Order: sequence, then structure tokens, then C-alpha cells
Amino acid sequence: MNYKYHIDTKVYRIEPYENYVRITGWGFDVNNQNVSFVVKMNGENVEYEMKSIKRLDVEKKYSRKYNVPVKSGFNIKACWPKDREELEKLELFVKSGEKINKICNLNKKEIDKIKDDSTIAYNLDYVRINNAKILVGGWTISDWGTDYVKISILDENKKEIIDDVKLTRMSRKDLVEVGFVEEKDIECGFTIEFPYEEEKTYYLSIADKKKRKRIELKPEVIRRNNKVEACRGFAKQLVKCINKKNIEKGINHIRKHGVKGLKEYIVSRVNASAMPYGEWFELNKPTKEELEKQKKVEFEFEPKISIIVPTYKTPINFLREMIDSVVDQTYSNWELCIADGSEGDAAVEAELEKYAKQDDRIKYILLEKNEGISGNTNAALELATGEYVGLFDHDDILAPNALYEVVKALQEKEYDILYTDEDKITGDGKEHNDPNFKPDFSMDLFCSHNYITHFFVVKTNIIKEIGGFRPEYDGSQDYDLMFRCIESADSIKHIPMILYHWRIHMNSVAGDPASKMYAYDAGKRAIEDHFKRIGVKAKVEHTGLWGMYHVIYETPGNPLVSIIIPNKDHTDDLDKCVKSIINKSEYKNIEFIIVENNSTEDKTFAYYEKLQKEYENVKIVKWEEGFNYSAINNYGVSFAKGEYLLFLNNDTEMITPTAINELLGCCMREDVGVVGAKLLYSDDTVQHAGVVVGFGGYAGHVNIGIRRDDYGYMVRAQINCNYSAVTAACMITKKELFEQVGGFDEQFVVACNDVDYCLKVRETGKWVVFNAFSEWYHYESKSRGYEDTPEKLKRFEGEVAKFQKKWPEILKKGDPFYNPNFPIDKAPFTLG
Repeated sequence: MNYKYHIDTKVYRIEPYENYVRITGWGFDVNNQNVSFVVKMNGENVEYEMKSIKRLDVEKKYSRKYNVPVKSGFNIKACWPKDREELEKLELFVKSGEKINKICNLNKKEIDKIKDDSTIAYNLDYVRINNAKILVGGWTISDWGTDYVKISILDENKKEIIDDVKLTRMSRKDLVEVGFVEEKDIECGFTIEFPYEEEKTYYLSIADKKKRKRIELKPEVIRRNNKVEACRGFAKQLVKCINKKNIEKGINHIRKHGVKGLKEYIVSRVNASAMPYGEWFELNKPTKEELEKQKKVEFEFEPKISIIVPTYKTPINFLREMIDSVVDQTYSNWELCIADGSEGDAAVEAELEKYAKQDDRIKYILLEKNEGISGNTNAALELATGEYVGLFDHDDILAPNALYEVVKALQEKEYDILYTDEDKITGDGKEHNDPNFKPDFSMDLFCSHNYITHFFVVKTNIIKEIGGFRPEYDGSQDYDLMFRCIESADSIKHIPMILYHWRIHMNSVAGDPASKMYAYDAGKRAIEDHFKRIGVKAKVEHTGLWGMYHVIYETPGNPLVSIIIPNKDHTDDLDKCVKSIINKSEYKNIEFIIVENNSTEDKTFAYYEKLQKEYENVKIVKWEEGFNYSAINNYGVSFAKGEYLLFLNNDTEMITPTAINELLGCCMREDVGVVGAKLLYSDDTVQHAGVVVGFGGYAGHVNIGIRRDDYGYMVRAQINCNYSAVTAACMITKKELFEQVGGFDEQFVVACNDVDYCLKVRETGKWVVFNAFSEWYHYESKSRGYEDTPEKLKRFEGEVAKFQKKWPEILKKGDPFYNPNFPIDKAPFTLG
């Protein structure tokens, strides 16, 4: 037996009703053999309870080498009767067949060290200072029951502070699932916040009817500890990252960007741990005071917003919560238009009647029969009299400031369409999870899946002019409607705030996507019809992921594609690149423009001659000046005969035979200016899947290092979507557009040139597209060499400074395709 394991915690609890030992950790047999545990106390075998736990950290660390079980973690609890002799020896064994290994062995002295006879157990997840308040979060239970635990804040004289202390109790399902607390104690979580004075000391008091715990809270100590913890966390993450592969990457990074660049890179990578969403949500939701202030705001433009809801046998508690969330809005000029297709559900009808009598802004109609989701929603739409319509599902919840934020945005401009971020809540409404932090409007992302969903608000005249919802698209009726609204809209506004809560329960698509496969077929048809209406020839395929689509664009006329490849020596790399395209590519109307850049090896020129003799569509042109990536590519373009330019590094290799078809098909759209590919390192991890402007004061790849089959944030590494930039290591653009914007800016000799070009194209109103289905290997830049001298490093830093001077607005406002709730100084797509 070859058993890998680690013991995380050991505790011997002395409680009023029982004594027990709890051991947690993880382990698995590397040969995939089944194992069991044996617990001995004072030399006797004893019974125990065990819960298996999913350990993603273990899976991540060992899955490439071993077949790690899904639940490799364990939580073992073994009781020792109170009437027995004192516990003096504890042993934990793991057994496979006839083989048995001891993995834990404690004597009396060691048992005494882990003994805990307190009636209170607690843990502080965080203690921090934010906006002149001290915030504490954690959990606590008592032997007497959670209801007997009192949590309070004491001043320096140990007197309880009552005013301005906000205490919130929370469900901690995570602790129940791993066996730390029982189901009856699930409400053991808490957050508490209170204002502080700098020179004073405060205490967090946790007490039950027998014991009291006091934890000292000094503002200056909290600040110091937070800094120390940040450094300690950095160091721990750094140690985890140290391995042969990363050491090699570090050396290469120094060569390219110098020691300073390596430091910035390490900081960005090891500080990748994200704040848990539940914690983030509690910290960022509006306070009662803020909501009260919003109610008093008078806007210059105060449109009526008609919220339309189709109801169908809605559970009464969900119905009430849905309506209450509208009634509780801090913006008051709204109407709630409900069409009920329950066909005589007395309870629903009574509830609707009661609310309508209480508030004349609530309208409802009882339909003679259920007309389906589209028919019912259209009936609700007929009741709408407001300037804007908001789509709302009958079992979901609006954040109390949702309409306020919509109307606030409308003060900038009377947008045709607005949409917000959203999350999901459990059926009981207690837990928020799975947030969708969206980009500003992204046409290609929307054609890949309905990322907008909720909360969607549109001008009433638009939704009525397009004819409302169409029953033949039921299941994806909102997707179809949004396409038609977008086609009629001149302006679309994204509000990057969680303002809609999509409820997960057994009847919702959110909880069981497989229950509505027909919806995904309807979604496919909605995309196909959109392209028919706008005159783009394309077909749509399911990707195998729920509600995600692959749009395959035709290439009418099969135009010539000029592939521009700068090269200096490294003929083996160049040969692999060219041959992979010639031998694999399904798209054949191509020419190669290889820009010879100061090669020194005789074999290089011999290879050029051989290549041109072997292939009629290969042309070698000679660049005789010093290295300048922008100038070299501009020079190569001057020889290109194609309508489309594919810029390609010489150390790339085509993977998918349709790679050029994918890039070209996208780029032939009138609204697209640049298309980039998905690039992989040789170990099948991602090198490029989109670029976001702002990282490191310049730009960065957002999906770098994830596995080829990893989804990335919200599946964006697996589907087509828009970014502000893509890398020119493999990038296609229209030749006419390239010349229109002046090609690559030659002041950017080494860096920034591709991002700069993409931003110039964006200024013309064209999309920059990341195509996830055009896959290539990229073996890293070899021809140019590395930034391994002071002169080269100075040049690189100078180019970044020029970029910052040229593009200050996007650096100041933030990349529109990257949600501002993700800090730009943390790892991509993480909260902080």
C-alpha cells in the first residue's frame, strides 16, 4: 500500500454530554486501492463517524500524477465514554486489504495538549478595517446550543456597546457539510461591524450560559496584523509556487522583463486568492442608511419602469418575496405588471388581489388559460404604461437599489437597453453564490450564450415595436427577444452591480439545467435567426456545455489570406510553423510572407531557398534595419496581396485544421476588426485567451496558465467573446483597416504594439474577438530574444510609458470588457 496523506487538525473535546477526538486531513492510495480507517483508543478498536470531503487543493496538486478520488478529505470523530478511564493513547490506521499503516499516534502528553474543555468553539475568518469601521466575520457554537450564544462588542471598560453595532447571523452550510457543526447549529456564522476611535481598545465578546471568550481588538494591531498576514500569505503562496517548472519560468521572465518585472509578476500571481463571494456580498451591499438616502433623491429624469412578471402556480413564499422586493425599491416610480396563467390557483389569485389593494402600482390580470411563458409575459407587457420595461421572473428577487441604479445610469443618457450583474440565491434565500460579473456589452459573448439574462431593462417602444415575445422560442424566449431588441438599439448600458438574485430550487433552470434541454435548442435557433436578419452567413452548434454555442461563420469568396511571419534563424521552429499550416489547414487560399530579420546562420538562407522552391505561395522578403517588431510587420504587409492579414510568430504550430477558417470567418463580418486565437504552451496550458488593459499599468493575459480544457471565468476561455485586445502572436485583421489606422505604431519597438493596434481598431467602432476554436501551440518568442540587458529593459519600460501617455482614458476608466468589481492589481477574475 502506497498511501499519501496529511493530518490537518487533531482535537480532544470535553463536552457536558460526551468526550470525543476529531481528526481531519486528507489521503488517498496512489494505486487507486480502496482503503478504510481503524481507530484505537487505549489500545482498543473503537467505532467512529467519518465524513468524506471534496478537497480541490489536493486534486489540483496531485491530479496530474495520480488518480485522486473526488473526496480525498476526511473528518473522523471517535467518542470516548465519560465513565471510562482517562484517554492515554490514540492511534489512527489506514487499511487496504491485509496491509495496514499507522498515520497518527498520540500519547497522553500529546493528548493533553489537544484537549479542549471549553463550552464555546469559535473561529474568526477575518478581522479588518474598512471605511472607519472594524469588521469581524466568523462562526461560533456552544455546547448548550447556538441559541445560547451571545455575540457583542465591549468598550475598553468591558461594557457592552449598543449603538451603531451591526450584527448579522448567517447560515454556515459549509461547516455542516464537513461535519464541524450539526444541522441544528447551521446558523452559527456571523459578521459584526462597528465604528471605532483610533486610540481605543475594543473586545469581541462571545458568551454562553457557562463560559465567555473575549478577543481584544485594537485598531493599530488589526492594521499591523493585516499587513503581517498579507506578507505571510504571500510567502506561503510563494513557497507553494516554487518548483522546477516555475523556477525556469522565473529565469525566462527575468531575461524578458528584468528583476523588477519578475517581482511584479510574482506579486500578481501569488496574491491570486480571492475573497469569498459571500463575504464580498455582505461588504458591498448597500447599508440601511444608504438605502434611506436613495429614497430621498430626486432625479432630473424619472421615467416610470414597468416590471413585467408572468406567474404560474408560483409558491406563495416565493411570490411574496418577489413582490416585496419590488415594493421595497428605493426608487418609487415603478409599476409591477403581473399576468397569471395558473388557471385558477386560488392561493396565487388571493395573494395578487391582496397586494393590488395595498399598492395601486401593482397590476395583475388572470388569464383564462396558460399561454406559455411567452404568451403570459406578453399579457403582462400589455399592462405596461412606463417608458421602460424590466424583465422579472416570478420566483426571483430584485436588490432594493436595482431601479435606483438603473435610473441613476439614465441621467447620463437615455439608453435604449440597460443590464446589471446578478448572482444566485438558495431556495430559502439565505445564501448568495455563483455571481456573474459581466463585461460591458459584448456582441460575440452574447452570440455564444445569453450572458445578459437579468436584470434586463429596455425602452417600452422598442420591445413593443419588435412584437414582444415569440412562443416558438419558449425556453429561450428572453434570448430571442434580447437579440431583436439589441438589433433595434443604438445604446446599451451595463451597470456593474449585483442587482438581481436568481433563485435556485429544484424547479429552476439554475438548479437543474438538464431539465430544459429544449431551451438550448431554442437558443440555437435564436442565434441563427439573428444572423439571418442581419445578413451574415453562419451556422450554430452546441458546444456540449449547457447553453453555450459555437458560431461557425462562412468565408464567402474564400479571399486570400496573407500570413506575415517575421523570422531570425530558428529554421526548425519556422519549418514546423509553416508545415503545420500547409499540411493541416482546411483553408488553402493563403500566401506566406516571411520577413527575414538579420539572420546570421548560413543554413537559414539555404532553408529559405528550399522553401520557396517547394511552395509557390511562400515569399521571403529581407528587412535590413535593426529589430523593430512594428516596422518589420508593416514592411511585410507592403508585400501582401491578400485582403486579410494573419500576423503569426515563427514559433507557433497549428492544432485545429479549421483554425484559419475560424479566424477568417469572424473577421469577414463587417462589425469585426481583429480576431485572435487561443494559444497554448507545449504542456497544453493556456498562453493566450484574451488580453485586458490595465494590468501592471499596461495590459495582461487573463487566462494564462489554466489547462486547455478549463472553462476560465464564466466559460470565457472556451467560447468566442470580445476583449479590448488580443496578441499579435496569432492575429488576423482586414488589410484595408490595417492601412486605415496606420498599421503598427513604430514607436512601440518591442512591446505594446499589438494592444495599441487593437485599441486603434476599437476606436473605429469595430469589435476585437477572441476565437476559442482556433487553437495553436505557441512555444514562446525565440527569434527576438529576451529583455536581458539594461538597455533592452529601459526600452521596454519606455514603451510602456509611451502606451500610458497614448491611452490614458482606458487606463483611468478601466477596460470595458473587464468587470470593475475585479481589482486590476489582483489576479484576473478575483475579488478583493
